[in-house]
Amino acid sequence: MQPTREDAWQLLNEYTHTPSLIRHALAVEAAMRAYAIKFGEDEERWAVTGLIHDFDYEQHPTLDEHPMAGVAILQELGWPEDIVEAVKGHGVHLGVVRSTKMAQTLFAVDELTGFVSACALVRPDKSIMDLQVKSVRKKWKDKAFARAVNREEMELGASELGVDLSEHIGFVIESLKPVAKELGLAGEDGN
Repeated sequence: MQPTREDAWQLLNEYTHTPSLIRHALAVEAAMRAYAIKFGEDEERWAVTGLIHDFDYEQHPTLDEHPMAGVAILQELGWPEDIVEAVKGHGVHLGVVRSTKMAQTLFAVDELTGFVSACALVRPDKSIMDLQVKSVRKKWKDKAFARAVNREEMELGASELGVDLSEHIGFVIESLKPVAKELGLAGEDGN
């Protein structure tokens, strides 16, 4: 099976109805697509992986279930093993070794896309278009801001990917700009 974006979108929407979770999936898809291009990898495969990585989360939100409930569904549907392994390894709680660049990238962008989005949404214009790395780093130091986001895991993700954290943050910001409107990050006027 070579899953298409349409396959991934259908699967995501079958299991996920919460707008914020859909936006998160779109953000991770965009970051995965951008990194695939940068690394000379299969852009569609990486994007599809980003789009479906949390498709089971709404129905199985506990660490006991997520992402393994989704992994079982993907396996039953015959999804490729490299995608299944990347989904399995996008958190640290299962102890899965992220042995492929795609798996490392998914782990590295997952939490960071949410953190960057949160940084954009607290700006007066609610836009990512002029968001700077230094603003994200300032919020990073504020432990009360987005306190549920594990900064150590985001640092580990950049390290596993072999990129400087500030460079990684900047790359993710840029990767989200083309889909800012879909993410609700285009500003109050929608531009």
